Amino acid sequence: MYNELDPAQVLVVRQPIFDGQQRVIAYELRYHADSDLQMLAPDSDSSSEVLLNAYTSICDQGEIKRVPAFLSLPLEMVNSGNMPTLPSKQIVIQLSAAAGTPAELRQAIERLGAEGYRVTVEMGRFTPELQPLLKTAKIVKIDVSLMSDDELRQQGSAILKHRLTPLASNIQSVAQLELCIDAGFKLFEGSFLSRPKVIKGRRVGTNQVALMQLIQELQKPNAKPEKLEEMIIRDPVLTYKLLRIVNSAAYSLVRKVESVAEAVVLLGIDQVRKWATLIAMTSHKDKPEELSRILLIRGRMCELVAEGSKLSNPPSYFMAGMMSGLHVMLDIDQATMLEQVPLGEDIKAAILDHQGNIGTVLNQVNAYETGEWEKLPSDFDAALYDRAYRDSLKWAKESMQAMYE
Repeated sequence: MYNELDPAQVLVVRQPIFDGQQRVIAYELRYHADSDLQMLAPDSDSSSEVLLNAYTSICDQGEIKRVPAFLSLPLEMVNSGNMPTLPSKQIVIQLSAAAGTPAELRQAIERLGAEGYRVTVEMGRFTPELQPLLKTAKIVKIDVSLMSDDELRQQGSAILKHRLTPLASNIQSVAQLELCIDAGFKLFEGSFLSRPKVIKGRRVGTNQVALMQLIQELQKPNAKPEKLEEMIIRDPVLTYKLLRIVNSAAYSLVRKVESVAEAVVLLGIDQVRKWATLIAMTSHKDKPEELSRILLIRGRMCELVAEGSKLSNPPSYFMAGMMSGLHVMLDIDQATMLEQVPLGEDIKAAILDHQGNIGTVLNQVNAYETGEWEKLPSDFDAALYDRAYRDSLKWAKESMQAMYE
């Protein structure tokens, strides 16, 4: 059992929904079973607006965007008349095809449509008896994880005969994503971003190793600005981006900073560490921006949980969270990446085997960010994790915006 939650608290995480170019066009909001959905309804103090903005506002190529939120609701809530009034322009309601008969579902979809909502019908796979639902829903969501290639193509072909948008969910790999695109699906969701396309014999590039060495130096408590400047100026791109960041609107300085050493002093070691890591994450132009965002959120959340739990050396938790997905950026397996990248042994053990306090926090943050609440322990501090997750969303958005200023 979980700790008893504050009745006003909503435990929510977001899962990205992509278009064919792997751009985020929406987030699915996954919430804890005991969460109070009434908090998502508009009210006088606009708390729901603040809540939704935290989960659906992102920085995309430097521009702040607001994307829709997909929210699963029980059919009985819709039919009972107890559904909170939600902002229909921002919310797409998801109903499970297994929740009732096709006639019951169609009636609910028509009622929601009359109230201005867009509705997604979530089904394991499309079958002929579900065809009446395709005439009323806007989106149909199909689980493709266990389908053969031929069945996946057949599902896409059957759905495309109707005027709605097919969404492929639980995509396990980039190869399966490409097959879904070929089959005619328009929206995509799944864990394919977290799995690298491993290239045999590939090594971490020289510039990337140099950047990792800088990050390792930044972890030392006695790191000197002069030493850091010596390492930073070896990489012209890093030098340019670091100076651009310190001179951005985010820091509101009265004069322009032109020295790397001065930038290090002004920002502080912790900030330079984070920015150097952020630059490492966003330097891979062939990767979706969402992957960088996920790692930023994970790293910052690990650090905030460590701070809130009074654990020593929170920056190490930040590094573990960020580096836990670096292998996906580099298209190599995780063990090979950890052999080639200079990281502390405690961070490597945390990433590879979830050892120590860092590994425990990393494991729990991973479970939280995927909405796998059942994997969290009985002493899980729901309030701390909820606060850390929301703060991390905000920090990642602001950090990525500063990169493009």
